[in-house]
Amino acid sequence: MPEKKTIAKARKDKREGKSPSTQAGEFVHEEIEHVREGKHGARSTKQAIAIGLSKARRAGVKNKPSKTASKATKKKAAQDSRAATKKSTAKKATAKKSATRSRATTKALKREGHSAASKRALSAQGRKSAAKRTSSSRSAAAKKAAHTKGAAGRKSAAKKAARTRARKAS
Repeated sequence: MPEKKTIAKARKDKREGKSPSTQAGEFVHEEIEHVREGKHGARSTKQAIAIGLSKARRAGVKNKPSKTASKATKKKAAQDSRAATKKSTAKKATAKKSATRSRATTKALKREGHSAASKRALSAQGRKSAAKRTSSSRSAAAKKAAHTKGAAGRKSAAKKAARTRARKAS
């Protein structure tokens, strides 16, 4: 179950017109924190991200799987999206089975390590993921980010970039 503050942050992102992946990022961040805190582990960084995305879809974020995702991933994403729209009566009918499965999943995750949420692992995953994208895809994302940031946000980002350039020059 996602924390209330995570849901609130995702809703705020939605109100601000940010993309579903940005909204889902709040849930992924929460999951990374859980692994770091030792609530449970993850076999890989990808697994921690996948858990976060699944939680996001179940919370109602309309985040589609990537075009290159496997059939199994697409099927799971559709299942999670449906779960967000189901009535609470359906949940009560499968409560016993779900509790058993949930407990088994948590136990399995507790056996996993915590290095998947390290800065180094997350950085490597980010680089690997970015390398797969086309330059036009990255450019479009940057343009959208600039558009949704607003004037004040763009100004502060420009100042930060100038500071970074000045620091690297010296």
